[in-house]
Amino acid sequence: MYPGYITDVEGIKVGHAQSYEGMTGCSVIICKEGATGGVDVRGSAPGTRETDLFGSKKMIDRIHAIVLSGGSAFGLDASGGVMKYLEENSIGFDVGVTKVPIVASAVLFDLDIGDYSIRPDFNMGYIAAQSASSKESRQGNVGCGLGATVGKILGSRGAMKSGLGSASLKVGDLIVSALVGVNAFGDIYDYKSNEQIAGVYDYKNGVMLNTIEILKSMAIKLEFNQKNTTIGIIVTNAVLNKAQANKVSEMGHDGYARSINPIHTMFDGDTIFTMATNKVESDVSLVGTLGAEAMSMAIYNAVINAQGHEAILSYKDIKKVLYNI
Repeated sequence: MYPGYITDVEGIKVGHAQSYEGMTGCSVIICKEGATGGVDVRGSAPGTRETDLFGSKKMIDRIHAIVLSGGSAFGLDASGGVMKYLEENSIGFDVGVTKVPIVASAVLFDLDIGDYSIRPDFNMGYIAAQSASSKESRQGNVGCGLGATVGKILGSRGAMKSGLGSASLKVGDLIVSALVGVNAFGDIYDYKSNEQIAGVYDYKNGVMLNTIEILKSMAIKLEFNQKNTTIGIIVTNAVLNKAQANKVSEMGHDGYARSINPIHTMFDGDTIFTMATNKVESDVSLVGTLGAEAMSMAIYNAVINAQGHEAILSYKDIKKVLYNI
């Protein structure tokens, strides 16, 4: 497993909440003092909230929390609970009569793995924020990764279980970390060895298949029976302005591309946020490069830490079969 967790960055807290009956959940990343924010959306089926605020021409220059949620568009409701908790704790943009927390969000589709009527909502968001800690380190089937699956070109019958992953890189005083819910249409690879570690699985014959080869063989247009989206965040202690934070999010998608194939399809809403706590001077190109690598590391960790769910196998399950562990 690649080392580190997003809470390696001082001033960052992470909280999770989930429903095992619904096989869905949400994860919140909080910066009490406010962080410079950025975002880059590459997939064609996104579900997001407050992403316009990250534009360099917009007034707001500090973000207080990012919510990564399951539940498809329904999961955007979790942000309201996070806002309530932050307001109660005087965290937000001071408007005189109160402090308005600046909370952005992105969602992934997991409605078809558990009870679809249970989604991350206001209460789940509040619980996730309330539980946020600088010591959080869980990965796999937790938070927005609870219902995550990958390799869905053949639908759920060929998918594998994925989850939530995180990792960090340090260069001197600079820390760049990533956290990601991996719910991809495509297959997942170890970015260093290029070994496929998850994706389409032939449950009858017990072998991994290749999404690209399947896609090449399909002569018809794909229908919307593949529900996906990988959502993540890069957090750093680097000093960044909004334009630079957006650039780091843009470069972070290179980490997606190294580890997920295909990526950014019509069936994905792939999104990466950035939060910078502005403590260490650094070059934005270095931060973005490290962010992309940390993201690939986090994607790997999401897969290898995931637990299978009912008939949907995980990397751990398949490894046990192959090596009689």
